Amino acid sequence: MFVGRLFAGVVLWHGVIGGPLSPAADGSAAAARSAPRKLHGRFLHITDIHPDEYYKVYSSTDEDAACHRGKGPAGLYGAETTDCDSPFSLVNATLDWIEAHLKDTIDFVIWTGDSARHDRDENLPRNTDQVLGTNAWIADKLADLFRDGSGEGMAVPVVPTFGNNDILPHNILLPGPNKWLQRYAHIWRHFIPEEQRHSFEFGGWFSVEVIPDRLAVFSLNTLYFFDRNAGVDGCASPAEPGYKQMEWLRVQLQFLRERGMKAILMGHVPPARTESKRLWDETCWQKYSLWVHQFRDVVVVGLYGHMNIDHFLIHDKDDIDIAALAGSSELGVREVEEEDSEEEEISVRSASNYLLELRADWAKLAPPPKAGKGIDKVGKGKKGKHPQDPWGEQYFLSLVSPSVVPNYFPTLRVLEYNITGLEHALSWKDAPKKTISQKTVDESRKHLELRDLLTNNVDDTDLRPETNDADTAGKKHKKKKKKKKKHGKKPPSKGKDPNLHVPLPPSESAPPGPAYSPQPFTLTGYTQYFANLTRINNLNLTDPSISSPKSSHQHTRKSENDNEGDGFGGDGWWAWDWLRRWRKGKHGGKKPTRPPQPREFAYEVEYSTFEDKVYRLEDLTVNSWVELAYRMGAASREVSGPDVYGDDGPEEWEELREDEDGESCESDEDSDEDSERDDDDGDDDVDDDEDSEVEAEGKKKKKKKKKGKNKKGKKDRKKKGKPNDTWIHFLRHAFVKTMDEDELDDLT
Repeated sequence: MFVGRLFAGVVLWHGVIGGPLSPAADGSAAAARSAPRKLHGRFLHITDIHPDEYYKVYSSTDEDAACHRGKGPAGLYGAETTDCDSPFSLVNATLDWIEAHLKDTIDFVIWTGDSARHDRDENLPRNTDQVLGTNAWIADKLADLFRDGSGEGMAVPVVPTFGNNDILPHNILLPGPNKWLQRYAHIWRHFIPEEQRHSFEFGGWFSVEVIPDRLAVFSLNTLYFFDRNAGVDGCASPAEPGYKQMEWLRVQLQFLRERGMKAILMGHVPPARTESKRLWDETCWQKYSLWVHQFRDVVVVGLYGHMNIDHFLIHDKDDIDIAALAGSSELGVREVEEEDSEEEEISVRSASNYLLELRADWAKLAPPPKAGKGIDKVGKGKKGKHPQDPWGEQYFLSLVSPSVVPNYFPTLRVLEYNITGLEHALSWKDAPKKTISQKTVDESRKHLELRDLLTNNVDDTDLRPETNDADTAGKKHKKKKKKKKKHGKKPPSKGKDPNLHVPLPPSESAPPGPAYSPQPFTLTGYTQYFANLTRINNLNLTDPSISSPKSSHQHTRKSENDNEGDGFGGDGWWAWDWLRRWRKGKHGGKKPTRPPQPREFAYEVEYSTFEDKVYRLEDLTVNSWVELAYRMGAASREVSGPDVYGDDGPEEWEELREDEDGESCESDEDSDEDSERDDDDGDDDVDDDEDSEVEAEGKKKKKKKKKGKNKKGKKDRKKKGKPNDTWIHFLRHAFVKTMDEDELDDLT
């Protein structure tokens, strides 16, 4: 009873660093709210909160308890490294921390879904009221948090989307209009612009001009792209909602181009695609990749959640396939059919294998030119090593943020963007409110009719010349155009899909977009925050299975190896959990020895791309990420620089390879944690199946050694068995600093 009363009191208090303003500060705060709001060049990304109204402090983390019953190590603010969901105390504390530390310094919020608990407890099956109830609860709290001084509108726009667990049954969303879209239209009434409501109720997608007339955020309904949504069938057929959403996106991006605006794309399920892992239907992935390539002058970045691990995706134009765009049944079929099984065993190990597959893809990337090399003063490619694509425009970037739910540690991400020249731009709060008219509604519905607006017939050659600096390809494109003029417009030839219309690329005179070259809205970096629940929960646990006093001491929460009192004792918590369907975490099976004495809740900086000496990201342009990916792929690259790029391979990249051999990484203090599984979640989408082959392949490559010299007499670079420190550093953050160095080494 005492523990229950204490927990109830703490949940109601949910105090964090920087609590509510004192009465003396109320007047100045009100004045600040009424003053014009300037842009800060920062925004918040929050994802996968998964609140659980049945979470019970000090309950068991075993599968049959799910932090709902029994006695065990479930902490006050969550059970890190387990498959338990978030207690309401964690949600309250997180939003309080945002209010105290971020609210007045961000321009908008991106909220990428999964705001209901998982359906993992057979004794407490989910129902519609629960799923919608927790979503409405969080939506109302965000609306109150970011409401303007008048109380009638939002001072900071919040752009939501729903995840695969925000519906019943999970993963399955039928074409709209339907009851789910209608209910979420009401729940998100504060966030969806009035002129966008019809679009949302039709298919669950909409856009918000978070900086009026300058920047729009597109909330994509990725459930219509999701490979596991059995209620729809891809993006090739005009009858499918995925096709209609892509048409809407194509037309809206063209409108933005004409208005000189930029766009951020966001959704829940990321467009992850490796050898054995494809989260999107192939026709949707192909069309999305084509769209973002053709609109590379407009789109800044894609932001996603769902997978719980911190990583990024680099999409390559060369992977676009016309047959897949046309909906060929031979493409997009998964090789591993067991992926659909709800009994699959997903884990940190399988997440690592997924990342190893990404790394194998990164090993094939061509390195970008260093700043100033291969690019002339006006941004055109120089002749020589990088004449065709100096800005990396054949690639596009997606950033996948880790989650609030503590499958690892709870996280938040604050991204920063270039606001040069935007000093006098109107903020969301101060822009005149639009009054909806029939003309506005009709214009926004154009995507339903204007399928031929500014498009090209699908043809392989239409995809080749879009790198504006590719002289040879450009000439071929001009010849193709001349032929069309001579012979007039022909009906689509065999193999062409009359329902597929390729958007026009940027004009040849257009400079690279903000994803590629520093300019307004280019992402400059981000700061990742995490809540160290091991320290905050401050649990004192003992393992009842250990009988001797000596052994019991070794298995008590605070071991001799716990240097900082964080509980990171290096027990290899994931080593056996990955064999189980349910992961009970590092402290599974242990029992509390005293009532909880939690420390003050706070998020702290996990890492910042502005200061990270290993990542060395000058900004978040595509070339910066390609460079990082190239360095991480170094150890899995069978042949090093000169062999790949010829005898005149870029010397500047040899320096990077040398860095990887001798690079030293700052040791991060903390380590320990777990992952996510099951079709209902993200790491469940980080399959285990055939990924061990990738790992074995990487080990074989490390053993290979090169002899001799190239034509210039330079010795080929070779690995000497040393770990790639950048890769280890990446894995450390992928799992949110929940594993120690030995565990990270095992995962590589």
